[in-house]
Amino acid sequence: MRASVSLARFLSLALAALVACAIPVPGASTLQAQDMRVATEAQFRDWLTQTVWPDAQKQGVSRETFERNLSAIRLDWDLPELRPPGQAAPSDDQRQAEFQRPGRYFVEAQLASLAKDGRELLQRWASALDAVERRYGVPREIVVAIWGRESHFGRVTAQYQALRVLATQAFMGRRRELYYPELLAALLILEEDHFSGEVLLSSWAGAMGQPQLLPSKFLRYAVDADADGRRDVWNSVPDSLASIANYLREHGWKPDLPWGFEVSLPQEVSCTLEGPRQGKPLQEWMRLGLKPVGGASPEWSGDATSFLVMPAGRLGPAFLVSENFYVLKQYNESDLYALFIGHLADRMRGAQAFVGRWQPIDTLRRGNIQAMQERLKSQGYDVGKVDGLVGFATRTAIGQWQSRSRRDETCFPDAALVQAIR
Repeated sequence: MRASVSLARFLSLALAALVACAIPVPGASTLQAQDMRVATEAQFRDWLTQTVWPDAQKQGVSRETFERNLSAIRLDWDLPELRPPGQAAPSDDQRQAEFQRPGRYFVEAQLASLAKDGRELLQRWASALDAVERRYGVPREIVVAIWGRESHFGRVTAQYQALRVLATQAFMGRRRELYYPELLAALLILEEDHFSGEVLLSSWAGAMGQPQLLPSKFLRYAVDADADGRRDVWNSVPDSLASIANYLREHGWKPDLPWGFEVSLPQEVSCTLEGPRQGKPLQEWMRLGLKPVGGASPEWSGDATSFLVMPAGRLGPAFLVSENFYVLKQYNESDLYALFIGHLADRMRGAQAFVGRWQPIDTLRRGNIQAMQERLKSQGYDVGKVDGLVGFATRTAIGQWQSRSRRDETCFPDAALVQAIR
């Protein structure tokens, strides 16, 4: 009897223990997260000492500069696109979960406001812009348009410490290979330009100052236009304007060549002729039936090479652009960005809004676009980079698929098309 009582008590205690293990302890997951962060911060310190310092030293960064700026730095856990050590990549690994419709990039109220402010600033900074045009050959309206787009003419001040952003992204960001050289470049800026780490403010992605230059771009293209001994793109308007112009000139800007103009595209001209690989003399495009919208004559010679650009395929306006359009894309790798800058510059000169309309477009998840690109690629189409973004190569591939499938060419995806391409 006693043995049976003991056995029953043992079983009862064992069951209680199992139940206790199954009940979550309040705050346990929080404690685990805190422990994980403490451990990661320790790994971060080791990484700074064992990896970053030797590489920084090789590039000419002194120990004093390194210690002054990084001895007390901590990871910024609130930044996007992070992959802490030991953790799986988040399901929303690509921050832009949905493809943004091209027309949303050109909000008329924003364009009108920037153009109005830009015209005022063209007058206020006329002397500095005279010097910029003489030295770099870049039109002042283009320079001011980039200034307006990047930082609202310096009125939007970044709130992030660039070193902390770059160190965090280089240590545990999704694009570590991009950010590690930028961290070293930022340390070199502190060494060479004698700024303090507190001055180097940036976006969450590490782009700095009024022109929003990554540190490596700052080292190559920033200019001390006001001759005060510093390339201060955070506080000096002349430095900021000259740095933008220097960037464009060094990337091949051709003086006196306009960026482009809006055109009407006949239905019989295929939208698959778009892109930088299919340039034609301007007069050849004219013979195909393309015409400047509004009847204005283009401002470059008929034998100059120009390119068809249709950011929304046939669901939006069409443009003929020069090589300078692709120089603008060097500043920000986006057709929409380059188009925005060119158009805003024109608006400062008194031009009107686009005549062609941006038609309604389905909102598509980036993952679905990527799956469509993979299917097109498997069928032999050149979609460019399989990245979930509808660049010119993907638009052209869509148009080719539509033509071969005896569908109307739009050169742009919608929900039905994504499902149809299999």
